[in-house]
Amino acid sequence: MPRNAPRPNILFVMVDELAPQATPLDGHPVVKAPHLAQLARQGVVFDRAYTNSPLCAPARASMLAGQLTPAIAAWDNGAELASSVPTLAHYLRHLGYHCSLAGKMHFIGADQLHGFEERLTTDIYPANFAWTANWSAPGAPSPAGLSMRPVMEAGPCVRNMQIDYDDEVEFVGVRKLYDLAREPRRQPFFLTVSFTQPHPPFVTGREHWSRYDAAEIDLPRVPPIPVDQLDAFSKSLYYNHRRDRYTVTDEHVRNARHAYYGMISCIDDKLGRLLSVLEETGFAENTIVVFTADHGEMLGERGMWLKMCMFEWSVRVPLVLAWPGHLAPRRVAANVSLVDLLPTLVDLARGDSPPPPLVDRLDGRSMRALLCDGRDAQWSDTVISDFNAGGAPGPLRMVKQGSLKYIHLHGHPPLLYDLAADPDELDNLAGRPAWREAQARLHAIAMDGYDPGRIHEQVLASQRRRLFIKGLDESSELAGNWAFEARPGDAKRYVRGAGLAGGEHATKARARYPFVPAAAEDAS
Repeated sequence: MPRNAPRPNILFVMVDELAPQATPLDGHPVVKAPHLAQLARQGVVFDRAYTNSPLCAPARASMLAGQLTPAIAAWDNGAELASSVPTLAHYLRHLGYHCSLAGKMHFIGADQLHGFEERLTTDIYPANFAWTANWSAPGAPSPAGLSMRPVMEAGPCVRNMQIDYDDEVEFVGVRKLYDLAREPRRQPFFLTVSFTQPHPPFVTGREHWSRYDAAEIDLPRVPPIPVDQLDAFSKSLYYNHRRDRYTVTDEHVRNARHAYYGMISCIDDKLGRLLSVLEETGFAENTIVVFTADHGEMLGERGMWLKMCMFEWSVRVPLVLAWPGHLAPRRVAANVSLVDLLPTLVDLARGDSPPPPLVDRLDGRSMRALLCDGRDAQWSDTVISDFNAGGAPGPLRMVKQGSLKYIHLHGHPPLLYDLAADPDELDNLAGRPAWREAQARLHAIAMDGYDPGRIHEQVLASQRRRLFIKGLDESSELAGNWAFEARPGDAKRYVRGAGLAGGEHATKARARYPFVPAAAEDAS
């Protein structure tokens, strides 16, 4: 940034559950997302960007705090982010930014701002302890009622809850840009526009469904792996997601992928509208545009769906940063993660000012050198991701360094993959003599300041407290408290409950038009 130049605005566009493998960023031959492709041509694309937890709320809390999930006790989708944790929004406000949030951020707890000065829409998911995991009940289904129903019920619709929500998020995001343009005394802005698609259910509007020919929808690269050949964590997810209770056919898989591609096209249209308004208002010349997701989606690879695991389709995220005239278009091969966004954006935003005081030790690092030069001699090329929620038999941690990925599940044999030679993660190298040194090195990184036994006890204690309070709240009809609601009636429009009968899938099914009956489980 030139000396004395105005601080750049930041438009932060976030989507939910988007695997970069299913986008033009990775050269997908079928998916139509021209606006994302154009943004990538104009910006810096990180080809190996990772979430720090393959689950919505922990990933977002970690990203905003710049810290790994164990440091902030962001265990699952029912764990609160403490109000005392400074976030990216706090640090940018310290630099004089106006910080607004439109759309989903999945904050849990009484603080529904976490540094943002305003929220422009209701949040789509519960803000209380409704989705607390329960490791004391092994084999129980996820508190959000996860199952294979979204795959079995996939297809087009006229409207559904996802479309309703994202249309509103787009509308208020666009309107906010116009409002900011009309401000007589402008301050730099940090506007987050966060969509819920392409998160399941695998349902898209007829307009976007029709953009794809059913014959062109591809099947997964890696077919289902027999349950007796699964690693310990994949086997746990197999039963947690009730995959044993449904017969999933190729037609189901193609329908789900067809709808997922349609949702990506829907979000791409909205990205294009936001970028068009940046141009129209004159903001484009000095606005950093960030596009990313909280985590990926397995999309049938290995027979797996949703996220919650450390395989590439689940744990990799799209990440593009564009700033015309300041960042030359390039692709970066280094491993980076969402915790790097806080120090990076603060670094870019501060200009010639001294950096704001960092009151916590951050786990992320500024990617400025990578953005400007494509390389950084001091970059560790190492990322860490954690999972401590439903479906896990214990703490799960991934370390990715270079092309090597090490996965440690507490109390079970580890996994080690060389993605350069084995991009589909089918050849476990752990325990082989030739890989002993590499395994030991990555294990040491994973255990540095990390005690899985202690984490296990912390998670159990947190769950006990939250489940106790959850039970009291539900019995007194307080299950919807803390949720941020921008207008009356949104508590009924969006998801506020838990469990298979009244949880996420039931609410989304009721909001789908035309209505589709719930898919039945196979007879046992």
